[in-house]
Amino acid sequence: MALIAENINIDQQSLRYLIYGVVGIIVTFWIAFYAIKKLGKDPRNILPVNFAKRIQIPLLLFLVAIVLWIGNASNSLPNESYEYASRHLIIVLLVISITWFLILLLKVFKRRLLSKYDVSTENNLKARKVYTQFAILENIIIFILVILSIGIILMSFESIRNIGVSLLTSAGIAGIIVGLAAQKAIATLLAGIQIAITQPIRLDDAVIVEGEWGWIEEIALTYVVVRIWDKRRLVVPSTYFIENTFQNWTRTTSDIMGTVFLYTDYDISVDDLRAELTRLLEGSPLWDGKVNVLQVTNATEKSMELRALVSSKNSPTNWDLRVYIREKMIKFIKENYPKSLPRTRVVLENNDASDSNTKVENSSKNDE
Repeated sequence: MALIAENINIDQQSLRYLIYGVVGIIVTFWIAFYAIKKLGKDPRNILPVNFAKRIQIPLLLFLVAIVLWIGNASNSLPNESYEYASRHLIIVLLVISITWFLILLLKVFKRRLLSKYDVSTENNLKARKVYTQFAILENIIIFILVILSIGIILMSFESIRNIGVSLLTSAGIAGIIVGLAAQKAIATLLAGIQIAITQPIRLDDAVIVEGEWGWIEEIALTYVVVRIWDKRRLVVPSTYFIENTFQNWTRTTSDIMGTVFLYTDYDISVDDLRAELTRLLEGSPLWDGKVNVLQVTNATEKSMELRALVSSKNSPTNWDLRVYIREKMIKFIKENYPKSLPRTRVVLENNDASDSNTKVENSSKNDE
């Protein structure tokens, strides 16, 4: 009877501890949630407005771990098996919640820092540089935090730790094989880190990769996404930009120059074309007022090649300007120099004509 009464007393104590813990979690959670929400509404605080909603789950996990830790410290659990299970559960919850907290704080810090830079401005070289660095470094830090948290959780279990030690001591050859197999993956990871430091490319850079013209849309840890002009996406490994040659048209500045080729006959007036090009550029908001050149770059037996060199504030604007100049220049040539469009000449010599007349006369004599 005394044993039964003792068990009942323990069960009542555990139930009382459970009720107190649930009530404490609810009250503490709502107080902390309300305080964080108020801080987010204050413009002088660094916390964003939606930070309270994003922190709900890690905050709840953290409070549950604290309550379990208090229960272990007060010896309120029924037996040692419960205490052992709760000890590991505390470690798991604490590691997950703290890792989650750190990732959220990292994102808040990144957003606050990047708010000082605007990539939509004309001279956005510094802004694109900072955006590229933080985009890659954020992925690296999150990857490291997740790996460390998983390692801490696994090392908290003695059975898993012993299995890991035995596997490491008996699988040296397998480890070498796996290392060789993962060589490309590791190289890709290191290439992403090297891109973040050296920055051969930045976000929104105008590049030519594999013969495709596009802009750098996303730089991940192991790959880069290039947005092609026709809205396709070219996904390239990070190692490509370290090991291969590519064209970066906005490496040092966002300004860019473009070319328009025209093919005409030799009798056209190049000076009139230069005057028309200047008139078109001065009347277009797409031109930045820097480069205005028209030159004869080649001459063949059929036509003359002229190259117009124009500049704009960025690559999308330059593309529109080149299309505009090409269309208007062709229209100008058709209206003012219609006979100067490229054409093929055929010259018949008089000797050939006399020979043909002679042949006609001979044939008529034979008929008679």
